[in-house]
Amino acid sequence: MRPSAPLLSVRDLSITHADATHPAPRSATFDIHPGEVVLLLGPSGSGKSTLTLALNGLIPHAVPAAMTGDVIAGGLDTATTPTATLSTRVGMVFQDPDAQIVTATVYDEVAFGPENLLLPVAEVERRTEDALRRTQLWERRTESPDVLSGGGRQRLAIACALALDSPLIVLDEPTANLDPQGIDDVYAALADVVAAGDRAILLVEHNLDAAMDFVTRVIVLDRAGHVAIDGPAAEVLRAHTDDLVEMGVWLPAASLAALRLRALGVRLEPLPLTPGQLRAGLDAAPDLPDLSTLSEQSDAVAAPPIVQARGLTVRRGRTELLHGIDLDIPAGSLTAIVGANGAGKTTLIQALAGVVPPPRGQVQVDGRDAAKASPRELSARIGFVFQNPEHQFISATVFEELAHGLRRQRVPDAEIDERVGEMLRRFGLAGKSGIHPFLLSGGEKRRLSVGTALITRPRVLALDEPTFGQDRARAGELLDLLEQLRDEGTTIVLVTHDLQLVADHTTHTVILADGRLHATGRTAELFADETLFESAGLRLPALHRLLPPGLRGRIGGV
Repeated sequence: MRPSAPLLSVRDLSITHADATHPAPRSATFDIHPGEVVLLLGPSGSGKSTLTLALNGLIPHAVPAAMTGDVIAGGLDTATTPTATLSTRVGMVFQDPDAQIVTATVYDEVAFGPENLLLPVAEVERRTEDALRRTQLWERRTESPDVLSGGGRQRLAIACALALDSPLIVLDEPTANLDPQGIDDVYAALADVVAAGDRAILLVEHNLDAAMDFVTRVIVLDRAGHVAIDGPAAEVLRAHTDDLVEMGVWLPAASLAALRLRALGVRLEPLPLTPGQLRAGLDAAPDLPDLSTLSEQSDAVAAPPIVQARGLTVRRGRTELLHGIDLDIPAGSLTAIVGANGAGKTTLIQALAGVVPPPRGQVQVDGRDAAKASPRELSARIGFVFQNPEHQFISATVFEELAHGLRRQRVPDAEIDERVGEMLRRFGLAGKSGIHPFLLSGGEKRRLSVGTALITRPRVLALDEPTFGQDRARAGELLDLLEQLRDEGTTIVLVTHDLQLVADHTTHTVILADGRLHATGRTAELFADETLFESAGLRLPALHRLLPPGLRGRIGGV
């Protein structure tokens, strides 16, 4: 039985950001008790991240927004209690880990919170070491957070939350930048946190496959920000499958595969939520239909390279991050760059796009040396989308953000209005044109960042984790758009941790390991050799191994 006092109590919570026309969330009501692991689902823009900011008082104390209703954390009213005090009740891990890193070493970063609670030195040291060991960062405790990969910084943010020893930990997309081993490490650490039964976790997560053995309860926000569904995890996902698909939220990949099978006349009951359940269902099913003709993975014809790297070596200070990369990106391809955390994926794509200036003569884009081209000349050839959308926003409104690149190209005003309007409609931002980009939801920021790179119609589009922060429907729309652009002649290069996405959508794959080119080639050929990925510290998706060949593509296309 649940104890009488919840760790968190939310009543009729509505939050409206400055310049927003509607609240999101809207009239949300729920409790969280010790021992619960609550998964918060909802389409992009429903208010998931906004809701998390209200749980430790950042809204209304630090983030400008109108808030009505009540949030009580550990018996404290978040609207009247300082956030420093609330940090002992609610630990936060933000969607962007860079937003909360403040010190010069990994150890100091984790110790910072307990030190500010004025704990005894021995207790600070105990908590810091325990949190760093749980997140596999103890051996890097003397390093600067700046040298960690994106996934490493995400683990560091989680370690900081663990060190505060708060009864409730709130995590917004904690595994979005992690490789498979990193995801396992994070969930193992979080499982330890709730094992004793006196703490709870609220999780905003799109990677449901990693979370399904961990989550006990699901709360779903609809597009208007209301709590539409609330109940035990398996019950919610199975009883409300059609509703969740219609909302466009993520489902476990095993469930999406089963829904695809259902459309082909193969019904697996109950709906599988994990790869193991899917395998058991397939083993128990009657004879499957011939699925050999269903594979939809596209395959680019042989084409000359449009992006070339020869001996590409990139250094940061005295540290060499990329070591002599020789690489060709075929024109008209959709190429994924993959690798374990710290392999050099973001450094490589930034060097190819000229965001990190490569040495002269080492990178060519559409026949032009990326090191010699002016920013305007290079942006006309290759558009770039950062991993964190905020890093590229420079204008005061969504409309002006999209119009900026066109104005630099001296496009007439009438054509700017037409092309910006088209982009706003295409990315579901038509109602947001007049607001500041920083006031968008995480998913909306991502869509805007992609739109700003696309609007100038470059021949090459480079994207770093393009589906991060997107709901299932928007991620599917974005990937469909990328494939449409490829069909129209645009070459797409993207960095991703999502190997299911790679299997489903890409024509070519580049595997990095320790800053070196580990393997490159057509996606279908590389995925046929699992050892190539294992030797680079990666694991192929479980569904890729379990499903019949005809179902291995388009798992997320339900």
